[in-house]
Order: sequence, then C-alpha cells, then structure tokens
Amino acid sequence: MTSFLTGAACVVLAATALGLLRILYGPADADRMMAAQLLGTGGVAVLLLLAAATESPATVDVALMLALLAAFASVAFVSSGARSQGKIPPAMDPR
Repeated sequence: MTSFLTGAACVVLAATALGLLRILYGPADADRMMAAQLLGTGGVAVLLLLAAATESPATVDVALMLALLAAFASVAFVSSGARSQGKIPPAMDPR
C-alpha cells in the first residue's frame, strides 16, 4: 500500500507541476492566481498522501498549514483586485 500511495503522490505532483507553466506564462493575473491555487491544492494532496504512506502525523499538520496559506493568498488576491478597481465600499476600506 505504501508504494501505491507514493506512486499516487508522484502522479499528483507531476500534474501539479504543469501548473508552473501557467504561472510563468499565464496571460492574465487571474490565470496565475488559479495556477497558484492549483499548486497549493496539489501540494496539500501530495503531503497528505505521503503522510498516509509514511504514517507521519507531522506531515498532516504541514498540509493543513499549506491549505490555510493558500486560502489567505486567494482572499488577498481578490481583495487587492477589488480595491484597485474601486469596488470596495468606503465603510469596508481599511484605509
């Protein structure tokens, strides 16, 4: 079972690595952000598969932290885009 989980982690990692091309050559900022989210999600999946294969509970904690950071990055991207377009109401603008 360990070899299957490790192989699945390698397949997910290879598919996620293709997202690097979208980050480098993405036509728009939104495409790049979606690719960064793909990298975060794929990284969490790889870490969870490796945690199950090696029975390492610390790796699960790292995967959860990566998922949290990816969510914050998404919120920051949307917030900065809305602020630059002036779509945030004055009451919500922290300035």
